Amino acid sequence: MLAWLARARTGGLAALVAAIVLLPLALTNNYHYEVAIVVGLNAIVCVGLNLLIGYAGQISLGHAGFYGLGAYGSAILTARYGWPPAAALAASTAGAAALAYLVGRPILKLRGHYLAMATLGMGIIISIVIATEDRITGGPDGMAVAPFTLLGYTLAGERTWYWVVGAALALAVWLALNLIDSPAGRALRALHGSEVAAQVAGVDPGRYKVLAFVISAVFAAVAGSLTAHYAGFITPAKASFLHSIELVTMVVLGGMASTFGAVIGAAVLTTLPQVLTLLKDYEMMVFGAVLMLSMIFLPRGLVPTLAAALARRRR
Repeated sequence: MLAWLARARTGGLAALVAAIVLLPLALTNNYHYEVAIVVGLNAIVCVGLNLLIGYAGQISLGHAGFYGLGAYGSAILTARYGWPPAAALAASTAGAAALAYLVGRPILKLRGHYLAMATLGMGIIISIVIATEDRITGGPDGMAVAPFTLLGYTLAGERTWYWVVGAALALAVWLALNLIDSPAGRALRALHGSEVAAQVAGVDPGRYKVLAFVISAVFAAVAGSLTAHYAGFITPAKASFLHSIELVTMVVLGGMASTFGAVIGAAVLTTLPQVLTLLKDYEMMVFGAVLMLSMIFLPRGLVPTLAAALARRRR
């Protein structure tokens, strides 16, 4: 039993599901539910982004672009073309995956700063297109999004959306954990360790880099689509460069190559600004200090550092 609980695919996932189920006991109003929903949506993106950054070792500074594509894809298809929301979600996710595949094949041949600049440029292009094509996207003013309806039932209210996003997060973590423990996941870890050594061992670097890029884009697009239907209104800020940086920071803070670290990082960086609003003028100063101190004293991220400290204490 203890061995079962110690494994991430079983015990860790069970702990996450238990936390999702029990958290409503501590949520006293709709605002608390709203924060929890945003945490879940950010965590879904970060779980996918962690596959790319933490396991494949490939940086992306434009992932909010895929988030925005998922959001605006669902909004446009439902509002302007009358598509069912579920079909719009699937189509926008497929479109983001196709774009990630087409863009990923050339840019993932780059490394280091060149790769970061290429993904940054991709994200900026998507953001500019969304902001300027006002006849389709509503431009900087944003656009309204139809509610999510499935089989005649409309998802409405924070409590309903909490369970939808919680189920989506648990599914995303389960898929990520299974991918990591699969041959493809071992290939991604090999690429992160040494691309040359992985290639000598028979791993095709280009294939697995693109695979990680596409999967992470799918996670981001699904989260973006759910965000659009939940909020009922979206703006180009969802696809901005600053949002991309926030997502990368969440992954790094939680701990790269740690699926649960990505979830914790999203939870911390989403809820911390809400707590620091009590400090008013000093909010951003304290927020920056917390990030700086975390990177100094927890350089591997929250979850890996604490897990290593716990292992040393047990020994």
